[in-house]
Amino acid sequence: MNKKNSGVTMLKVDSDIKLDFDDVLLVPQRSAAASRKQVELKRTFKFYHSPKEWHGVPLMAANMDTTGTFKMGASLNNHEAITCLHKHYSVEDIEGYFKYYNIEPNVWVSVGMNVDREMDRLKGIQESMGFSPNICIDIANGYTEKFVDWCADIRFEFPDSIIMAGNVATSEMVSELILHGEVDIVKVGIGPGSACTTRLKAGVGYPQLSAIAECSHVAHGLRSDTGRLGLICADGGCRYPADVAKAYAAGADFVMLGGMLAGTKECEGEWVEKAGTKYLTFYGMSSKKAQEKHGDGLLNYRSSEGRVKKIPYKGEASVVINDILGGVRSACAYTGATSLKDFSKTARFVRVNRTHHDLSVEKL
Repeated sequence: MNKKNSGVTMLKVDSDIKLDFDDVLLVPQRSAAASRKQVELKRTFKFYHSPKEWHGVPLMAANMDTTGTFKMGASLNNHEAITCLHKHYSVEDIEGYFKYYNIEPNVWVSVGMNVDREMDRLKGIQESMGFSPNICIDIANGYTEKFVDWCADIRFEFPDSIIMAGNVATSEMVSELILHGEVDIVKVGIGPGSACTTRLKAGVGYPQLSAIAECSHVAHGLRSDTGRLGLICADGGCRYPADVAKAYAAGADFVMLGGMLAGTKECEGEWVEKAGTKYLTFYGMSSKKAQEKHGDGLLNYRSSEGRVKKIPYKGEASVVINDILGGVRSACAYTGATSLKDFSKTARFVRVNRTHHDLSVEKL
């Protein structure tokens, strides 16, 4: 058949195997660590553009309006971890918060793509606080030229800030955002989040474990004039501590959590009680509920790309964080790493048909 004249559209399919968290297990290996207690989880990062240096546990609370809260920031700071505040706090609220809590390195402010309003808001925060805030630029689709330009505009106005931006899921946009958008950290993940329905509504996405591995490979291959590397943050798809460990093992520098922290005491939002149990109404930020709460409702040219869930009360966030970090320490100890920094170098994966027993009647 003459393909040129047949009128048949040839599918462009990447036939390489791509993997998600449930497709693999970490392989145990000989370890120099006598105990998981000896595993060092703190990292020190220098950044491709920002002159700042950051030290702590590279775990982040997502900038969703239920989890990216002031209370979450105070709690995660106790673990030297980061909270990205949701973008709906006022400048006055943020000013009052930072005056009360001196935790600026671990609490970042978030913006979207409302260009004039968001830039004025960032400038207002900087003027009121007297320092350049660390910034999370967050939209669902980080593939537009306008988004890259917007990131570069923010860098021009805030040259000292650590800037993280996304979301994307493929390596070519990682280099684009670091080199031309002038961001320090690229947020990786399209559709894997527990409250996201992009894969169901748009049919768009990329298996998260492969996205992390491929994007980190490119980011870490970029070096500034001073030898600083590009970095990535794995955003979405983590349901268990094992998933967080696999994300780090695949090359993530930071891991962002939404659903795993949802339902903790530090969350804000609508709580309901049923049969003696408290539940948090948790929803994706592209859901109809979020659009109605913070915008003009579900406009007729778009679809809801988020779901609404009821998450049972989990207690304090510190309990959840300790459980996650305990799992990561154990993963490092099993695979021969004495530090989180070395984890991706020692880790080896094996493909499996099933990663765990049926947990439908069990509680971790």
